[in-house]
Formats: sequence, C-alpha cells, structure tokens
Amino acid sequence: MRSNKVLFVVAPLVALIFMMQLLNLQILRSDFTALSERYSMGKEEVLPERGYIYDRNGTLLVGNLVSYDLMVIPENLDDFDILELSKILNIPVGQIKNSIKAAKRFSYKIPSPVYRQLPDSINALLQEQIWKFPGFILEEHLARDYRVRTAFNLIGYVNEVTEKELNQTNGYYTLGDKVGRSGIEFQYEEDLRGGKGLRYFRKDKFNRDVGSFDKGNFDISPTNAHDIVLTIDAELQQYGESLLTNKRGGIVAIQPKTGEVLALVSIPNFEPDSLRKETGSDYLIRMANDTLNQPFFDRGLQAQYAPGSPLKTLNALIGLQEKVIEPNTRFTCNSGHYYAKGFFMRCLCKHGTSNDLLRGISNSCNTYFSNVYQRIIGSKSTPAEGVDNWKSHLNSFGLGNYLGYDLPVGRPGFVPESSYYDLVYGSRNWKSTNIISNAIGQGEVLSTPIQMANFTATIANRGYYIKPHFTKIVGNIETSSEFQRQYTKIDQNHFDIVIEGMRQAVLRGTSRVANIKGIEVCGKTGTVENFTLIDGQKTQLTDHSVFIAFAPKDDPEIAITVFVENGYWGSRWAAPIASLMIEKYMRGETSRKWLEDRMLNGSLREEYQKPLLGVPFEINQ
Repeated sequence: MRSNKVLFVVAPLVALIFMMQLLNLQILRSDFTALSERYSMGKEEVLPERGYIYDRNGTLLVGNLVSYDLMVIPENLDDFDILELSKILNIPVGQIKNSIKAAKRFSYKIPSPVYRQLPDSINALLQEQIWKFPGFILEEHLARDYRVRTAFNLIGYVNEVTEKELNQTNGYYTLGDKVGRSGIEFQYEEDLRGGKGLRYFRKDKFNRDVGSFDKGNFDISPTNAHDIVLTIDAELQQYGESLLTNKRGGIVAIQPKTGEVLALVSIPNFEPDSLRKETGSDYLIRMANDTLNQPFFDRGLQAQYAPGSPLKTLNALIGLQEKVIEPNTRFTCNSGHYYAKGFFMRCLCKHGTSNDLLRGISNSCNTYFSNVYQRIIGSKSTPAEGVDNWKSHLNSFGLGNYLGYDLPVGRPGFVPESSYYDLVYGSRNWKSTNIISNAIGQGEVLSTPIQMANFTATIANRGYYIKPHFTKIVGNIETSSEFQRQYTKIDQNHFDIVIEGMRQAVLRGTSRVANIKGIEVCGKTGTVENFTLIDGQKTQLTDHSVFIAFAPKDDPEIAITVFVENGYWGSRWAAPIASLMIEKYMRGETSRKWLEDRMLNGSLREEYQKPLLGVPFEINQ
C-alpha cells in the first residue's frame, strides 16, 4: 500500500521534471535550437556570374564557362583506392595525401580542394567513377572563358584569393573565391564580381544537401555583376600582336577625338588559361622570373624610353610658340652640327643642305633642331628659366605625368627641370650645349608609348587631348562624359606647319615606307640609342625602332605609336607596322601584302640572343 502511495507521488514528479526540461530545451534554451539547426541546416554563398567583357564593336572577349573542382570532406572519408585516384588525376599519391591533411587541418565538415579546374578529360572520368571515392565530391563553379585570345595585358587575369588577403578585404571574400589580379579584371573588380547571395539548405545525418530550407524563403539573391565594354578594337589588337610576333615592343593606338584606346599591344605577353589551371602557380612563378621577356610588364604603359626624333615635333611647336623661329627660318646642315668646341652631332643631311622648318621635320635634321633647342633655352634670362619653360610646355602635352587612365599600372616618364641639371653639373654651371641631346629626343627625357601616342593625338587635334582610357561602358554607365579636353600651351595656329612637315616626311622624307595610297598619313620616325653598362662601361646596343603617326591629316581617326626594341631604325620595323595598323583600322584590310608578309614573318629573336656588344649606329631617323 505504501509503495502505491510513493508511485503516485514520484510518477507525477518525474513527469513534471521531464516536461520542464522539454520546455527548457525546446523553448527557453535558444542555444539548443541553434545547435539543432546547425546540424540539420546548412548555408552556402551564392556567387553571381562574373561580368562579361566586350570590345568596342560588341565582340565578346571574356565570358564564363562551367568548371569542376575535386573537393574532399574529411568526415565523409572511407577506404578508397588512392593509387587509382592518382592515376585518374595524373598527380602523385603524395600530393593527394597532402591535400587531405590540409583539408583536415582546415575543417572536417567543409569541402577543401584537391584539384582545381579539372581538365575535361579527367572530369569526364570522375563523373562516372566518383562513387568509388567516398568523401570526394565534384564541385561546379564558373571559370573565365577567353573567347578571343587577345589583349591579355589589358584584360588581366583572375585567380584565388590568398589566406593573407582574406583578412584585408572586409570579410567579403572566402577561401576559394576568385579575384582580379591585373588589368581591367583588377581595376573593375567590384563591378565585375557583383554581390554574393546566400542559400539555406537542409542536411541529412550524412551531411548531404537534401533540398532547400523552408522553400527558399530565407535565401538572399546575389547582386548581378556589371558587364564592361572596352574601347579597344579586338581585330586591330590581334593584328598588332601578330605584327609584333618574334619581336619585343609595344603599340598604342588612340582615337584622337575621344581619347579611346583602340589597341594596347605588349609583346611578349602571358597566357591566362595557363594561370587558371592546376599548374597555374608554377606558370606564374616562371613568367614572373622571366626577366628577359618580362611578360607581365606592359611595355605600352610601363616601359620608359627616350622618345628619339618624334620629340622634334614638340620642340618645333615650342620654338614657334616662343617666337624663336618661324616656318621659314633656315639653318644649314653640314652633315652635322658643331654645338661646342670639339663637339659634333652627326646628321644624315647632305653637306650644305639648307632646311626650313618643313624640311627640317621631313628630313629629321639634327642640325636644325639643335639650333631650335638652343634658341628655346636661350630665350629666357638664364638657361635654368629656359629649361623650366621648355619643361612646362612638354608637361602640357602629358609628358612627365602619369596620364591617369583607367588601368592600375603605368609610369610617369621624366622631363628634367633646372634643379636636376644643377645637381648634375652644379648650380649655374651649365648651359644649352650641355643638354643639347634633348633637341633630338636623346637626352634625359623619358616617355612611355602611351604618352607618345597621346602627344601624337594632341598634334592631330591641333592642341588638345582627351585623357586616354580603356572603357566605354561599365554596367549601364557610359564613361565618355568623364573625360574633358586638356589644352596645351601652344596656340592652335602653330600646328599646321608641323603637321605638314609630318605629312612630307611620309611622302618624301624619312617615313616614306609608311605612305598609304588614298590615306593622308602624317608621321615621324625615330631611332633611339640604346645603352647599357657592362663592367662599368657605357656600351651601346642595337637601337630601338620607333614611329608616331596619325591619319587622315585633316580629320584624324587614329593616332599611333609603335616601339620595337632593338629594331635598328624607325623605318625598318616601327613605321611599316604602324602604317599597316592604320590601313587595317581605316579600311578593314591591307593592300600591301609584300609589306605585311615581311612584318608578320620578320623576327628579331637572333638580335635578342646576341651578347652585349657595341654596334654601329645612326641617330638621324
């Protein structure tokens, strides 16, 4: 009887305790609710498709393709034939073991990579046989698809964010995300990547995705990425790259009226497909260590060269503006110029040639421009004031300044001022004859090919330029309104005589090879001295070939600079390449097949393999 009484007391008490504990666990204790959801519900980031990149004519340059990664989830691992997997992947067993160890260190539940971006043939095998390898999964994602194989120096590339970078990006990126590394991919990363979303899903006891959570009501949709339309003409870009095959150099072509860059060629270049494959890190290291060809060095934006004879056009304009010469000012050339006692600058003009400004430009007369430069520097009360005034004119053409275009790399070039020469020669201990090489672009002035193309466009526009840029449309926004005219310090009326001199250079002067029947090309060749130090001695190497041009003369559609390293003289490589580019752009085809074949098949490989020895040279062109 007594036991029954105990049972009637204890049973309700136990039941009450259970009920209170259930109340505590299911309603009052939210941490257990979270724990339950943690093991029954998962979430994953949803990445938007990366933005597409098009050329100015709507040609798709870069899209996306489906790619597969082999991933491992350590807690799901079971016995498998590692030798068979090694054979399928064509990688060492040790590499697979190391990947598994790294995955366990990272997380037992979250997938970690074993092999990124499987080749199609390997992916096809694994799709059929993945069941043999418990714990391994094939994860689908989008990779960059290069539809037109061109302009990689401009477009750039993407690869995985590093662990170090994860802490520097405000928590946006997670391990495995791709990020733009150079070029447009880097500069417009936020536009091209879009914004991440979130997907919640239910999991079974094996941690497998078994469908959406609550019909997707808690999901967050990703923000669409922006597409980008570039200013470049893909066909012209490819043509320029083919013309520079087996050479080293850069080509920059600009539309003068808009500042839009039509082509930015830098050869040698890199191959982004190789960067996104499993061996991409090895390829990246090999390319970065190639100090001879420097494939990641954009010669159009970063290479700083002496401008050579093209600078004579600007010295002519400065001379006219400063009223130290007129178009009919003449100087006699005796195959060169004695600019100081015992110092002689050679020239290819015949002895006794009398040149006015027109002939001085078309014949590229060193004597003429040495006299012009001396007058420019001597036009002020001191040489220092003369140099600073000359520098301010060159700066107004964009020289000596980073132009501020919409790419992350570039160099400012260099235009010396009086304080520079005070350091070299001592304060007030120098004059124009000490720095006479600036007259012909062989002095201290340094410029990048894009700066030279820009000042060529400025001449074509008769005194103004629009900042060079590489994008036309980002998302739905046209970028053209952002760029305004930048005027030089030269009056407009001074340009016609210089432009006519450049036209005559193509018709009957040093640039005759660039003449195109039916197109009024204006140009200026240059042969740029190339020195290096060997055992402390200044030693001359093969000169660089350079050419600037625009066309047509009175309604310019294209301005161009071509720079070919170790190309001997301007008319040998640079001028023919530039003229073919002009004809290709304006007509869609070329008519001088003999010249095209010579440029396409011509090679300077042997020149680049020569030992560093001095060679004979001429500097007139």
